[in-house]
Amino acid sequence: MDDPDPFVHKSVLNRFDELGENAVPLLDEYRLSVKNAEDIQKIEDLIHELTFSGLQADFLEVLQSGIKNRKDLEKAAFTLARFGNPTLRTSDYTEKLDHFADIVESGIRYKLDERRKMKHLIKFVFEDLHFKGDTKDYHNPANCFMDQVIDRRIGLPITLSMVVMFIARRLEMPFFGVNMPIHFMLNYIGEKEEVLIDPYDNGAIVTYDQCYFFLKKNNIEPKPEHFRMASDVDILIRCIRNLIHSYERKEMPGKIEDLKQLLSAAEMFEE
Repeated sequence: MDDPDPFVHKSVLNRFDELGENAVPLLDEYRLSVKNAEDIQKIEDLIHELTFSGLQADFLEVLQSGIKNRKDLEKAAFTLARFGNPTLRTSDYTEKLDHFADIVESGIRYKLDERRKMKHLIKFVFEDLHFKGDTKDYHNPANCFMDQVIDRRIGLPITLSMVVMFIARRLEMPFFGVNMPIHFMLNYIGEKEEVLIDPYDNGAIVTYDQCYFFLKKNNIEPKPEHFRMASDVDILIRCIRNLIHSYERKEMPGKIEDLKQLLSAAEMFEE
């Protein structure tokens, strides 16, 4: 690929096109040996070109099967994560989330009331596992991809919320998302109480008054719909929009256009 002869270079690219996704393991191995950042980006762009059609087909299949619950959302979120890591083995992360749930389950099982159970899970995610908001590079696309959020333990409010919700699903705990403008929130809706949680502030419990003040401070007039439970499709759509914004800041029009195709597909299933 780094041959200076244009004919050789074009011949190599044509061969990769013929091989399609079968060329990805070879390219991925080659990428690890390259030191130059510009060359690495070229390889990653080529891998993306070779794999996007397959990702798009799989993503549409997930949507057509229905995003009806947290398990469906989890599958869709990790399918989307292949946009940033085409060679991702999603089963590895399913197992990691299973493991997290197994670790915390014993501590939750013997709690006497739902509030203690809720606090125990929040403490586990944000203190024991050290998940936190990215305050240094907020718009990094890595903060939008669930595999990278789990590996780095850093993310956006929405992806941190999804970590909690995916673990909570395995424990049958009622955590939900709130699609508040600017700042996604977590909601715990138990039998006796409802609690609003800020995933970007280490799982701190907040009041609706605080959220109203936050929105007004950001020139948004609070409305009741800002605090309604987000559907699973709404959450997926917001993740894609966050990614589009991240790539806009990086001025990567090719990635933006591909993401807009995924967004259009997801919006067709919006409730």
